[in-house]
Amino acid sequence: QVQLQESGGGLVQPGGSLRLSCAASGSSFGVLYMGWYRQTPGKQRELVTKITSGGTTDYADSVKGRFTISRDNAKNTVYLQMNNLKPEDTAVYYCNVQKYNSGFYRDYWGQGTQVTVSS
Repeated sequence: QVQLQESGGGLVQPGGSLRLSCAASGSSFGVLYMGWYRQTPGKQRELVTKITSGGTTDYADSVKGRFTISRDNAKNTVYLQMNNLKPEDTAVYYCNVQKYNSGFYRDYWGQGTQVTVSS
């Protein structure tokens, strides 16, 4: 079982920066990747970025060059550094962990943290 808690969201002006944190508790066995998704009303939740257990990263085209995912294994925490934020980045951001065990994939989600980019 994995429990996730996000923090760091808030209100920021266009061009500003925020850093989101996701603290994980529970077993790390079978973890394939940790990542960040975001969702706005009326839209499907979309992948923003992810990092595998081996350190490989992937980013949505819309955030490449602006967002950076990182992790601190000692603290069981994954971070999302968001720079040059745009109004279209406004969303609820969710931390996600995907595990594989006994032939099944399983996803764990945080409660979400609101990011609002506005003047």
